[in-house]
Amino acid sequence: MRRLLRIFKIARVFARYRLDTFFEQINLHWYARLLLKLMLWRYFIPVGSRSQGERLRLALEELGPVFIKFGQMLSTRRDLLSDDLALELTKLQDRVPPFSSADSQKLIETALNAPVEELFAEFNAQPMASASVAQVHEALLYNGEEVVVKVIRPGIAKTIKKDMDLLYTLAHLVEALWAEGRRLKPVEVVADYENTIFDELDLRKEAANGSQVRRNFENSPILYVPEIYWDLTRQNVLVMERIHGIPVADIEQLKAQNTDMKKLAEQGVEIFFTQVFRDSFFHADMHPGNIFVARENPSSPQYIAVDFGIVGSLSPEDQSYLARNFLAFFQRDYRQVAQLHIDSGWVPADTNVQAFETAIRSVCEPIFEKPLKDISFGMVLMGLFQTARRFNMEVQPQLVLLQKTLLNIEGLGRQLYPELDLWQTGQPYLERWMKERMGPKAVYRSMKQQAPDWLEKMPQLPQMAYDALSQLKNLDDTRRRDMLAMSIARQELHKQNSHKWRWLGLICLVIAAGVSFDDPLFVIRELPAISWLLGGVGALLLLRH
Repeated sequence: MRRLLRIFKIARVFARYRLDTFFEQINLHWYARLLLKLMLWRYFIPVGSRSQGERLRLALEELGPVFIKFGQMLSTRRDLLSDDLALELTKLQDRVPPFSSADSQKLIETALNAPVEELFAEFNAQPMASASVAQVHEALLYNGEEVVVKVIRPGIAKTIKKDMDLLYTLAHLVEALWAEGRRLKPVEVVADYENTIFDELDLRKEAANGSQVRRNFENSPILYVPEIYWDLTRQNVLVMERIHGIPVADIEQLKAQNTDMKKLAEQGVEIFFTQVFRDSFFHADMHPGNIFVARENPSSPQYIAVDFGIVGSLSPEDQSYLARNFLAFFQRDYRQVAQLHIDSGWVPADTNVQAFETAIRSVCEPIFEKPLKDISFGMVLMGLFQTARRFNMEVQPQLVLLQKTLLNIEGLGRQLYPELDLWQTGQPYLERWMKERMGPKAVYRSMKQQAPDWLEKMPQLPQMAYDALSQLKNLDDTRRRDMLAMSIARQELHKQNSHKWRWLGLICLVIAAGVSFDDPLFVIRELPAISWLLGGVGALLLLRH
């Protein structure tokens, strides 16, 4: 019954915000167009002055947390949406009232198996912040350290599960009713979102991700990650160090303390490239709400990052191909860009390189009409992916996360310092990384890493060599036996064929002789050619075999 009511609510919101207009300009199947015309309410409810993007945003906000988060995720998929629609979805606000303090306290006590009074010297029952999945409380440990306590919203898993079922239904409908629906892979998009949102329900994963990034940037002057208190962390409760920084979007406050904005913007780019290429482990949810700036040293500012529910990782191969793609792109070597997409397996191996190169050039050349400082790295990546999609590029989830992160970093950097030249900042890092990856030092480092394995296997080398030679000898013996058997079979077959031909020769001679001696005068007069021919064939067969 609840599911039916939920479907009715979705239908009502769909009608109220006239979302049917999204389907008027696209190539629907005939039965879908008929269904659209039968929606009678569309003839009575005016569209109004709101844009399509605004109506979609308002509808998602009314449908609740799961749909809001889905819209936020869709806003990063510039390969699927138009720019104006994606920009509108970035305005989605996850405004959710907090759940009761009593429920929050009960969840903490159940998870940690102790009363709140024993766990914390102080605990503020009023949440600092509340979102769709969790809410956060401030607390004080008995050793005097300030912490924040993140608690998963009760019953949220069931709500998410129900709404995910509905999203899958909508995705299947898009595939069935829209001619282009299958190409956009809506079911895969929903599945990707499902993995992301259910990962956010396990705070141990977020804690582990945060610990990893903290370890990667230990003692770093450019990024600080709060400490995780593992003894007080469970699946639905996370306790971490409380930080006191300036929200990165608060430009006025940053300028008021004379923060070096140029340095701050460039350090954001450095953090991104370091996470992607050095660590292959990057914070994939770096929107302004999760980034702060330390107050201590405005002339050499330090970022503080929180909320590591979503992280990304690249394989060494993806790292290499991506770095070489960027370098080739800014050198306008479009043939190299096309070939790298094929070599990496991002597009099929049978792709026409010349046609792909031409398509990339047509998309990328106009970008270079702008000054380098105005070129958007994220838009470059999006343009490359959109072009590659026309050549059957499969969706690469790790690259989608990377593009989203890059767009966030770029937008943040230019908000802090509008003159930021992302390429000038990132190019030296990429070139240095490529040299370290491909140069003599990299070879030495690889040998050094593998040396323990080699040393461990050295005592086994003689036995391994003996086994290999024995296998080769056995292989040679087997091959000789097979060749001998084939030779014997051939000879046997030849003998059988010879016997058959001999018998055929004898039969020909017998027939020829029988015809001749039965009536010699008749044969000589009437059939001399057949008699002599049969006799000749028989003689030849007997002589040859």
